[in-house]
Amino acid sequence: MKASDTVALRATRPVPLTRMGFGGAPLGNLYRRISEDDAQGALQAAWAAGIRYFDTAPQYGLGRSEQRFGAAIRSWDRRALTLSTKIGRLLVDCAPDEVTPEAFVDVPQKRIVFDYSYDGVMRSHEASLQRLGVNAVDILLVHDVDTFSQGSADAADARVRELFDRGGYRALIELRDAGVVKAIGAGVNEWQVCEQLLGLGDFDCFLLAGRYTLLEQEALESFLPLCVQRDVGIILGGPYNSGILATGAVDGARYNYAPAPPEVMERVRRIEAVCAAHGVRLIEAALQFVMGHPAVRTVIPGAVSAAEVEANVEIFSRPLPAALWSDLKSAGLLRSDAPVPEEH
Repeated sequence: MKASDTVALRATRPVPLTRMGFGGAPLGNLYRRISEDDAQGALQAAWAAGIRYFDTAPQYGLGRSEQRFGAAIRSWDRRALTLSTKIGRLLVDCAPDEVTPEAFVDVPQKRIVFDYSYDGVMRSHEASLQRLGVNAVDILLVHDVDTFSQGSADAADARVRELFDRGGYRALIELRDAGVVKAIGAGVNEWQVCEQLLGLGDFDCFLLAGRYTLLEQEALESFLPLCVQRDVGIILGGPYNSGILATGAVDGARYNYAPAPPEVMERVRRIEAVCAAHGVRLIEAALQFVMGHPAVRTVIPGAVSAAEVEANVEIFSRPLPAALWSDLKSAGLLRSDAPVPEEH
């Protein structure tokens, strides 16, 4: 499989996705400042490698990621590009002490206002188009209606209710029915809320970040089989669990956007040992494993430089031994029912 290979998002919404996409969170200056030259270098390297699916969001650097995407898109053939962004956070001008950067640094003077209402969806969508410098995006995703992002299960449930009770979902359907966007979905950090949303509305896809990886496969219990049954496409974000599956169990390794706890570090060390026995780097196994599942249409690792993009592309297509997966399963480090790349 090559990064530039193309697949449809789903049969009823044949939006084209390259098997590897580009995740835009790091270009919002996630954890550290990324220079404009490095950001544009990463985007241009992705385009040169044949990557044609790019995902961003207003949250990422309080608009900075979308603006950087927009600068790159001006030099590309928009017709060949599949672009997604998200709704749920409005960016409002504010005083310096009111800025809400979350995990991003060197951000514009804005504060986040969560809004999943009809008006909030329409305003967020229009603001994203202006920052991106485009007339339309292809996929519009509901962002972060999950416990991880909202702070509690009750708060997450309230956001889901807001989406449906205050017209946000209706706005998404109107945009899709009018052909303004080609597909709708949600971008979240938990598979459970994706399953909840599937029971409430007609969604084409989910951008699932960090919850189906070499470390975690609980989504196999019910959610991913349901996606296969309904032909719902999965855009796989966070294949490295926000860092540790790329760096390995080193000092300061991050898991779920925070320092990795001891039990995760130990499990990663065990996975690394099996990989090493096969002459495989952990990052290679992590990036390729997720593509074994038939619901996963594309994987979108982040990158902050041309070199990182080029490394991801090379890692993605490197042949790995089939025995690696069977040994990980035998060691109890991979679920026995987890599909692996050789099976598809």
